[in-house]
Amino acid sequence: MKKTASDLPRLLQALDPHADLAQRHLWLIHLVEWIRAAQPSTDLAVRRVEEIVSAFEADPEARLRLCQWWQKLLETIDITALLADFGFAPRTAMASEVAERLRYKLLPSTPETVDASELFMLVFPDRFDARWLHALDSALMARIAALVAPPPEEGTSFWERNLLDAITYCSGQILSTGFAPELRMRMSDEAREEKPFHALIHDVENLRVEVMLPLRTTDRRDAAAAQLRERLEACRAAVSSVYSYVEAEGISVGLIFRLRQVRARILRIRRLLDCLLSNDRAYETSEMLANLVAVGLERRSVRALLSTNSSLLAAKVAERSAETGEHYITRDKGEYRNMMAKAAGGGFVMAFTTLAKFALYALGLSVFWSGLAAGMNYAISFVLIQMLHFTVATKQPAMTAPAMAAKLKDIQSDDSIQEFVDEVAHLVRSQVAAILGNVLIVFPAAMALTMGYAELVKHPALSPSHATQVLQSLSLLGPSVLFAAFTGVLLFASSLIAGGAENWFVLRNIDSVIRYNPRITRFLGTQRADRWARFLRKNISGLASNISLGFMLGLVPAFATFFGLGLEVRHVTLSTGQLGVAVPSLGWDVLHSNLLWWAVAMLPFNAALNVGVSFYLAFRVALRAHNVSGVDRSRIYKAIRQRFWRKPFSFFWP
Repeated sequence: MKKTASDLPRLLQALDPHADLAQRHLWLIHLVEWIRAAQPSTDLAVRRVEEIVSAFEADPEARLRLCQWWQKLLETIDITALLADFGFAPRTAMASEVAERLRYKLLPSTPETVDASELFMLVFPDRFDARWLHALDSALMARIAALVAPPPEEGTSFWERNLLDAITYCSGQILSTGFAPELRMRMSDEAREEKPFHALIHDVENLRVEVMLPLRTTDRRDAAAAQLRERLEACRAAVSSVYSYVEAEGISVGLIFRLRQVRARILRIRRLLDCLLSNDRAYETSEMLANLVAVGLERRSVRALLSTNSSLLAAKVAERSAETGEHYITRDKGEYRNMMAKAAGGGFVMAFTTLAKFALYALGLSVFWSGLAAGMNYAISFVLIQMLHFTVATKQPAMTAPAMAAKLKDIQSDDSIQEFVDEVAHLVRSQVAAILGNVLIVFPAAMALTMGYAELVKHPALSPSHATQVLQSLSLLGPSVLFAAFTGVLLFASSLIAGGAENWFVLRNIDSVIRYNPRITRFLGTQRADRWARFLRKNISGLASNISLGFMLGLVPAFATFFGLGLEVRHVTLSTGQLGVAVPSLGWDVLHSNLLWWAVAMLPFNAALNVGVSFYLAFRVALRAHNVSGVDRSRIYKAIRQRFWRKPFSFFWP
């Protein structure tokens, strides 16, 4: 309900400095709600603040109650903790911080609290609060301060002491983080030699002395503040040097979480210094309160936490995928033929995979164990294809997308757009080559294996009813289109797992562990340990991708069945192999059946959705990770269309 001006007298009358804790805090919440009711007009909100101030100024009795209420508030809560620590996670692990933010959303705080941060979030829960606080001018803030200010004090004021305490508190937090081993060992040699964190507290104490001296001069105070600012800049540079390490050696979300925390605390000290040293302290106070409101909103947001602390990790994953993706883009006839040959090898292996799938199905296992067996079958096949240096077409898009996104960063001129279109053409025909290589081999190979099996055991691999069921499940007329799109999501997920696994491998220096750890070298031997280290360093990304994809293709339908979803996967190479197994079991008369041709008609859509969905998702992540913005997409789309109309075969043949 909209709160009107008539509510103000009731609010003033309700102010009771002798009420219990919850009621005193509720009065403040209701007062700010009355101001917030002016939303979206900040001017009206400011006028409401002026009305409140004028009402207290005109009523001495109400002003006395306000002063008493204010003194009780200061005695009850710690203002220093609000200034220094509000908005910062008390936990160093991101997982526990996510859990805490979810708890706050599900179970909000109570006004019966002595925690200044919790009270602040209850009083200012809306983004509009930051807007109207920012709009308060110096004169109005001075009137507000005069209403609640204690009698003049000798030396430093109450506000100055709290600001100094907050600066000291923040500096202590920065110091402890700067000395943390996981940061110190990753700082540059120059940063470690300069030791900026060692003298931080000393500079803070110098400032405190200059501010609290009875016969203080602004020159000495300002010099102490300037020295502290220089020290903070040196600490920031030392922390930033950690990023150069993680770019080369891998990162963790927890590490980035701590880095962002310490950099945010440095910014907080700078804001506190501005408030402490400003000649217009009332205005700086309103600015700080507005900033704290914005910080509080972010502090409660799970999405903001995950987005902020995962961005650099996503960039690293995308970067590693981009490096891999360059190997899947062909640019001349030799590379094109080589891709076709590798895809043909992959199709040949997948023919055996398809036949093994039906053999496992014949065992009559439960849904879970059947899914697990299928996942192991797929994973072993994908790893075998990797070890034989063959390829599976649908693995490429999620890897090539980051490589393409990285090229968008420098697109400005017409020539650069044409170069990007060339890359698009290279990518499309590389994908066409891989798909054709897989499909054109897996179908006849699966047919030959099935016919050989039938000839050997004098029994068809599939019963006619089972073969018919296979064709029906693969038909374009059914839900296969949706299943193919969902399979594209799984392909994308496997690429993320691959990038994350490689990042973890280099972050933990696992190859060095394998190569030099005494227990491992005693077990494997020095030479074998070295070979394993080099092998895993080279292949960890592919192994993680292939194994995770295999098990997802097998187990996701099993878990979906448990929840009654009826979800299946449609991988174009496996689907083609299933057709190759089903056709011989039905005989050559099946060529006259519409059922077969609807299943065949599904294959181009299957390939397009597998490739398109995985590429799109990976491309979107890569764009955000590489901070690609300001690209004129319409010019790029137009250039691609023009290329297709002028040289359509360039997208299919080099």
